[in-house]
Amino acid sequence: MKKKLSIFGCTGSIGDTTLKLLNKKNKEYDFYILSGYKNYKKIKFLIKKYKPKFFIIFDNSTFKKIKKENFKNNVKILNSNEYRNFKFKKSDISILAIPGIAGLEPTLKAIRVSKKILIANKESVICGWNLIAKLVKRYKVKIFPVDSEHFSIMNLIDQSNKKDIEKIYLTASGGPFLKYSLNKMKNIKPSQAINHPKWKMGKKISVDSATLMNKIFEVIEANKLFSIDLDKIDILIHPQSLIHAIIKFKNGLYKLLYFETDMSIPIGNALFENNFEIKKNISKKYRKENSLLKNLNFLNVDRKKFPAIKLKPILNKYNSLPIILNAANEIFVDQFLKRNMSFCSIINYLFYLLKDPKMRKYAIKKPSNLKTILSIDGWTRNKAIKIINDNK
Repeated sequence: MKKKLSIFGCTGSIGDTTLKLLNKKNKEYDFYILSGYKNYKKIKFLIKKYKPKFFIIFDNSTFKKIKKENFKNNVKILNSNEYRNFKFKKSDISILAIPGIAGLEPTLKAIRVSKKILIANKESVICGWNLIAKLVKRYKVKIFPVDSEHFSIMNLIDQSNKKDIEKIYLTASGGPFLKYSLNKMKNIKPSQAINHPKWKMGKKISVDSATLMNKIFEVIEANKLFSIDLDKIDILIHPQSLIHAIIKFKNGLYKLLYFETDMSIPIGNALFENNFEIKKNISKKYRKENSLLKNLNFLNVDRKKFPAIKLKPILNKYNSLPIILNAANEIFVDQFLKRNMSFCSIINYLFYLLKDPKMRKYAIKKPSNLKTILSIDGWTRNKAIKIINDNK
């Protein structure tokens, strides 16, 4: 019997990778729900190729254009309001890859109608873990993180007692500016920041990697997903990006997980629960430079070049500080990509926002429901835009 599968956010890089993996096993799965946002051509292609039971389009203008198409299949196309009110049957597996805070509400809905969740939306975990955890427990859903670091941690601590863990190290590549001087970083352009040396990712996450904000968010994510104290989680620079997490145990043993910079590895193993084979032709250059565990480097983070690391000690200061950091960072990265502010201002403005007199009023709120989370997110976004406008 085929498994019923849903993918929320199937037009991005995670969606692409997942669909390529499923192409090899398409006889084992029925596509139930697929979703997209603004990519009209890709949405049209996916509807024709995969013929899901439902296709949800969260951008209204794209929805209207797609609705005008005459598809020769029975795909039911829904907008965000129709999706919100529709009663779906259970999916065996749901992959959650809608980026940003926009992914939180679909995540909460998907948990209610899924047996197994693969989560690639770190913002949902960062901002709404309290809500997610309650629903996961209530509906007895299996949850698997598929970003490389948390997938690695999940495998490394499997069958281990968390009390025995002394430290967890998350590795960062250092991004495209690892070898830049402080002076050179003042003139970074968006085209440089999105050119990641190791991973093929979307623009926003590539900029987060360049500032190291992605690691700050991953620290929060690890804390929430695995109930590991924040002071037990550290960040190391590992330029090769082959080791994704290291666990140090109190008995002196270390565990680490090695795999190449290919997201099909964590996604495939989480999706098929390790019943998965990957065949790749590794170039001679790759074999020479990175053969197994040779030539691996681990460095401490340069706090002057990557000031985002200074946020780590205050991450648990307020209940909703992660929501504020996430919202402000989304605005600042977006405005940097639009050339409305400098690269270095992304982190400088974050610290400036944290000094705002009204910030604490929102930060101390408990993120106990979606309405509260979105109100904190909304205040932060408005404040972030004001900071940019005031500093032009």
